[in-house]
Amino acid sequence: MTHPTLSQSTGPAFTRLLSVGAARGENAVPNDDLVGPIDSSDEWIRQRTGIITRTRAGADVQAVDLATDAAREAIERSGIPAEQIDLVIVATISNVQQTPSIAAVVADRVGSNPAAAYDMNAACAGYAYAVAQADALIRAGAAHYALVIGAEKLSDVVDPTDRTISFLLGDGAGAVVVGPSDAPAIAPTVWGSDGSKADAVGMNHTLVEFRDGASGWPTLRQEGQTVFRWAVWDMAKVAKQALDAAGITSDDLAAFLPHQANMRIIDEFAKQLKLPDSVVIGRDIATTGNTSAASIPLAMHRLLEEHPELSGGLALQIGFGAGLVFGAQVVVLP
Repeated sequence: MTHPTLSQSTGPAFTRLLSVGAARGENAVPNDDLVGPIDSSDEWIRQRTGIITRTRAGADVQAVDLATDAAREAIERSGIPAEQIDLVIVATISNVQQTPSIAAVVADRVGSNPAAAYDMNAACAGYAYAVAQADALIRAGAAHYALVIGAEKLSDVVDPTDRTISFLLGDGAGAVVVGPSDAPAIAPTVWGSDGSKADAVGMNHTLVEFRDGASGWPTLRQEGQTVFRWAVWDMAKVAKQALDAAGITSDDLAAFLPHQANMRIIDEFAKQLKLPDSVVIGRDIATTGNTSAASIPLAMHRLLEEHPELSGGLALQIGFGAGLVFGAQVVVLP
């Protein structure tokens, strides 16, 4: 069969992060507010997790609201008109509605209609997954500028009596604008999953079970030791693979931005990667908590607020969590 030759899209050779924005829950929740129901102490939580306090949003604030605030700051800082953003990706596990997506609502709120917009669920690796997609779609010519957001209101899926994960979790959103670059600024992503460990961290019930009265409201739970071992040993290998894929070594890094899961995991990561003292490590978890898909961009935002001189330097970012899923890439800091 003969037919006309089809056009196929192509885009720029390289992409980069142009800016970062952030929004945190307005309420600071110290450890002492949470220890009663889990029969614990401020000292125990600090020693086990490095968390002093975490940010949580009020009852009238949803993940979509946090996403909108972070997006507006990122767009303003990028200098790109909102109407030129034609792709919006939101990484989240805490949209309270199955549909519509947070992304479509945010695109409308910030003035990016009619951008392609969708939510994606890769839990704590979601932001790294979304950056990989934005990079690939722009270089393929499917989009020109992308808004990538990690947004979570995890306080909606917390059981205050749960000792495995509830005291870790916070609320917030981080956003970046991704656009064309004259030079490589987002290295290849190393990503994947291990569904054989899916039971190690995730929701304890389904919405159908809740609807049918067979369970309480679904909340997040984890097998702490399983997740800790997987994160420290397997994810350190992924981080090293991301450095190799970028063609650099840890000595070339200005910053390390791991998912803010647990301070002990972050410290062990630094040892495994043999990070030199010159590398600034994101430790946003101490006062924000674990915000799943939002944690890496929130850590980046704080890092650049405290160390603006790192702009333009190389950062290794890695997300890992429920599923179990993981993603890592080296980026040039905006």
